[in-house]
Amino acid sequence: MLKLASYNLHKCRGMTGPHAPLRNLAVIRALDPDIIALQEVDFRYGVRPEALPRKLIQAETGLLPARITGTSDSSLGWHGQTILMRPHLAEIAVLRRLPLPGLEPRGAIALRLPGLTVIGVHLGLARSSRRQQLARITAQAARIAEDRVVMMGDFNEWRDDRGLESLAGYRVVAPGPSYPAPLPQLRLDRMAMSTNLDLVETGVFAGAGARDASDHLPIWARIKLP
Repeated sequence: MLKLASYNLHKCRGMTGPHAPLRNLAVIRALDPDIIALQEVDFRYGVRPEALPRKLIQAETGLLPARITGTSDSSLGWHGQTILMRPHLAEIAVLRRLPLPGLEPRGAIALRLPGLTVIGVHLGLARSSRRQQLARITAQAARIAEDRVVMMGDFNEWRDDRGLESLAGYRVVAPGPSYPAPLPQLRLDRMAMSTNLDLVETGVFAGAGARDASDHLPIWARIKLP
């Protein structure tokens, strides 16, 4: 049994600021995931310095960030994304970066574990770009993974009937409205998982001050591996 989660941190600024990463870390600690995909962990401009300080992560949550190479030393993630996981999983995990097409720079990160591949995503603002990006991700997943894949993140898609055509072979899970955090209306945060994975339960987490810590609420799911 694994508890997976996804959380857009909004650069740890809450809805309007100030920068307060301890709020986001408290949410992650209370959520208590085994693996969590994070978006917007770095500031956007310049050398993209980390918005979520890596030195605080393990002490506050017990989790470790994935080792991401080929990015700025001052950045925590790649294209603003990283994956945190329990230490025993970090020892055996292999991370791969997946460049994505689109009008704006985007990328996904694939965390490979024995028997499971987790792909963290933050798709573009234009639906045409999102379609291209999902097509690229599913094609890459078919090459690098076995038949147990979970994609999760901020899909930036508010419709259920458009833009997700490339996920036809997956179970798409949108646990509930996650944006905007104070009064959620849109299901922007989703998961897409292989149909042979046993989905036990899902939810949107609103505890531990989550409505103030970011403009998104985190989503989560428990799965059972075959």
